[in-house]
Amino acid sequence: MKKLLILGVILLAFNSVKAQKVYVTKYESLADVKVYVTKYESLADLKVYKMKNESLATGNRGKWFFMKNESLAQKKIYFTKYESLADLKIYYTKYESLAGWQNLSKKGLME
Repeated sequence: MKKLLILGVILLAFNSVKAQKVYVTKYESLADVKVYVTKYESLADLKVYKMKNESLATGNRGKWFFMKNESLAQKKIYFTKYESLADLKIYYTKYESLAGWQNLSKKGLME
């Protein structure tokens, strides 16, 4: 039982490291990931829901909280004007329940 408890704590800690707290950089060279916002859901690698509460933006599930402080963010992103320059294509969804990965091969970009 004690081993299961320890394993559970480790898994919870590992999941919290993947928090989707993002910071938008002004310069492409400072970004971890270059992002393009698509007009169509079907073209996106990831459907993103903008969270209003920082504490709820956990896990790599497309629920992002935009940080004002770069040092507190888990990922620095840069929004590019051109799809061909992007590492990741996202679509903003209006509903939290629709957030998530459509192209799992890109999931590592946000871990």
